[in-house]
Amino acid sequence: MRITMTGATGFIGSHVRAALEAGGHELRLISRRNAAGFHSWPAPEAPFPAASLEGADAMIHLAGETVAQRWSEGAKRRIRGSRVQGTQRLVEALAAMPERPSVLICASATGYYGDRGEEVLDETSRPGQGFLAETCMEWENAAAQAEALGVRVVRLRFGMVLGRDGGALAKMLPVFRLCLGGRLGSGQQWMPWIHVDDAVAMVAWALSEPVSGAHNAVAPAPVRNEEFTRALEGILGRPAMFSVPAWALRAAMGEAAEIALSSQRVMPRAALNAGFRFRHPHVADALRALLS
Repeated sequence: MRITMTGATGFIGSHVRAALEAGGHELRLISRRNAAGFHSWPAPEAPFPAASLEGADAMIHLAGETVAQRWSEGAKRRIRGSRVQGTQRLVEALAAMPERPSVLICASATGYYGDRGEEVLDETSRPGQGFLAETCMEWENAAAQAEALGVRVVRLRFGMVLGRDGGALAKMLPVFRLCLGGRLGSGQQWMPWIHVDDAVAMVAWALSEPVSGAHNAVAPAPVRNEEFTRALEGILGRPAMFSVPAWALRAAMGEAAEIALSSQRVMPRAALNAGFRFRHPHVADALRALLS
């Protein structure tokens, strides 16, 4: 399969790229930089490199400015623009193609649901409120425009992706190994998560299976922050001796503290109903597989 892909140098994207290349697929990679072997796309407001789409069977769109930063007004513009504007430019390029990829897989995030407390959430749940929820909703709406072009669109709402070499877990490990880890806020907030191998498998599954629409890319057993903390300290053999009050997180991170404090009890019902099977459904087993 000939696949055009953005975000291939990011944490999730690098794992997806490696798996697809190992599977014998031909990848056309997009980068903001003029790098050998990449098609250049310098900014999300710039036209998408149409040459990368010629003859492509599929499009995987994972590019986006990191949300793990303090949300100044400038950062918010970059976060939103990289997702919403970038996807709009991609769909415009698809519209101009005489022959189009048959499928577009576009990343989204469980931030779509906002802070929902104890509510059990699936793909039929309404969107939440706040900057992340609104950005995700606009991002997905932009991707869905490709459906009118005859393209099958799959929107993957990723939770926290667990891997040793990137994402939130890689940042936690040095802290926990020094016995400085602990719960965040009350620790009662629900955390949607997924092992990186299952995240990659879901992308590959969405390429090959006739699924469409929103799919929560999360394990079927969400955990509270406190439960995640206890599982991680147990596997590392290091006591999590501290906790970070919500007020301290907000003082340090500003509005971006909602990433850590929002409660999202998200279930992957669409994927399970369509036959996807998780290798790592439980957080303790997933952490053990990563860290043993």
